[in-house]
Amino acid sequence: MTSLTRLTFATAFAAGTILSGAALAQDDSVLVGQLADYTGPTSFVGKQYGPGVSDAFKQINADGGIDGTMVELDTVDYAYKVPEAIAQFKKWVGNDMVALQGWGTADTEALISFVARAEIPTVSASYSAHLTDPTGKNPTTKSPAPFNFFYGPSYSDACRALVQWAADDAKEKGIEKPTFVHTGDNHPYPNAPKEACGSYAEELGFNVAPPVVVPLAPGDFKAQCLTIKDTGANYVYMGNLGGSVVSLIKSCNTVGVDATYMGNPWAGDYQTVEAAEAQNLIFPSSTPFYGADVPGMELVKKIAENGGGQVGDRPTHHYIRGICSAYYMKEAMEWAKANGGIEGKNIRDGMYQKADWVPEGLEGVCSPSNWTTEDHRGLLKVTINSGTFKDGEAVIEKIAEIDVPRRDEWLGQ
Repeated sequence: MTSLTRLTFATAFAAGTILSGAALAQDDSVLVGQLADYTGPTSFVGKQYGPGVSDAFKQINADGGIDGTMVELDTVDYAYKVPEAIAQFKKWVGNDMVALQGWGTADTEALISFVARAEIPTVSASYSAHLTDPTGKNPTTKSPAPFNFFYGPSYSDACRALVQWAADDAKEKGIEKPTFVHTGDNHPYPNAPKEACGSYAEELGFNVAPPVVVPLAPGDFKAQCLTIKDTGANYVYMGNLGGSVVSLIKSCNTVGVDATYMGNPWAGDYQTVEAAEAQNLIFPSSTPFYGADVPGMELVKKIAENGGGQVGDRPTHHYIRGICSAYYMKEAMEWAKANGGIEGKNIRDGMYQKADWVPEGLEGVCSPSNWTTEDHRGLLKVTINSGTFKDGEAVIEKIAEIDVPRRDEWLGQ
């Protein structure tokens, strides 16, 4: 496991001064851990989201920190390995960490009880619905997650939005009984929405085919595609990301699968569309794309320009989601500082203070979100996009906006 960054990005750093280790020690600073995947199986998107978080905290410190308190962000590439994530979490707790920026589903779910016992508020890049029931209000919830948050719709709710869109699309095409199939690795991340989404698809009148296991690593998936073809699937949900999604689309094109591909929040971006030469790849998003004409894009561009330079001049929307995650935490920490101090319970309680919450300066970028003491489903509005490879580049257009119902039985599911 490689510790990539442990820096207190003071204003002087943002101005270009490289500070020594001794100079980085602050009398008024707090430690925030960041788990990132820059070298593991989800690094395709981790290399975008992770810098979004770290660049954001660099800018936050350059702008004065948490009302004068600097954030010491320790970014660790754990390569998507759960044991390393747990070991690093324990190390951070021993060093008085006050909050965690998390990453993957397997490790975030494995850490639920750890973060609850240590009272460490966690804003993750896992959007597993299993993280959304803070009190165990839903009797089917496996583990209450009182200190877990994420920005964006859950994997389950994003998939529900996709099948709701697909139901309308099938009706327009005259498909009376469309077939839906879930694909993905046998792993907590692709599996997170499988049962919930399949159940909703059945409710909407789909024929739901047996799930097809597709490895998270890229490969030749013609065998899986032949299985998909045999099901007669009209809509193929892809629970993986990056190279695996590219391989699946290309393999299925080779064997003549005629279906609409729908991806989870990590499965769609301009890089994937271009690599797969995809046509009408349907995927959800919770931010506009880089360069959009919205007020908050000015701050996003400033963060990217002043950041570590890891994402080039065309960041994906995953980078922007990382920025939103950091700024929601920042404002919760500001509330905490004014209400007893920057520590776990106070930061968590800071996440409950605003309704239709958009971080200052990110208007039009981060969607209005609501977290409550009984429900951590912060965002239920899902933007649906279509990505097509045309004339050598990805063309992405918004095609729908779905409001997913806040049904009690879906809490934690």
